[in-house]
Amino acid sequence: MSLRHALLGLLVEHPASGYDLLKTFSTSLANVWPATQSQIYGELTKLADSGLVVVSDQGPRGRKEYTLTDAGLAELRHWLAETEPQRSTRSEVLLRVFFLGVLTPEQARGYLESLAGHATATHAELAALHDAVDWDDDNLSVYGRIALEYGLRFTAMQQEWAEWARTQVRTS
Repeated sequence: MSLRHALLGLLVEHPASGYDLLKTFSTSLANVWPATQSQIYGELTKLADSGLVVVSDQGPRGRKEYTLTDAGLAELRHWLAETEPQRSTRSEVLLRVFFLGVLTPEQARGYLESLAGHATATHAELAALHDAVDWDDDNLSVYGRIALEYGLRFTAMQQEWAEWARTQVRTS
């Protein structure tokens, strides 16, 4: 996924300013595709330059509201339906697990415990996000809940796996 397509997707429902999009990122997409303020504003400029969005309104202090163009919607649909998602197979976490035998059993178990703790904390953050969002029947809410559910199930699996893996480490 790219920041470009995330922004196009967020603009499908209604126009938004960079600030509005940053807030939406922090409450919904940050766990899927985090982005900083400078990344979002920079990408909005590129999208406008390429004709995928237009500045539809300007307000005080240089506030710009962006609207998706037909070309932007076509690009988003092309990306969703006709391009294969990147499936990264690299995982530094699992690479470290592969070599845990280099450590003492206590260090290996400690690493796995830290993975379980991280998964537990992330799961709690996602659960809190689920409870804090005022879910609606619009597309962003429906599919946002589906994506959030993936995160909840994935972090639960990570926690369960890390706890199991810890029990597999030899004591001596």
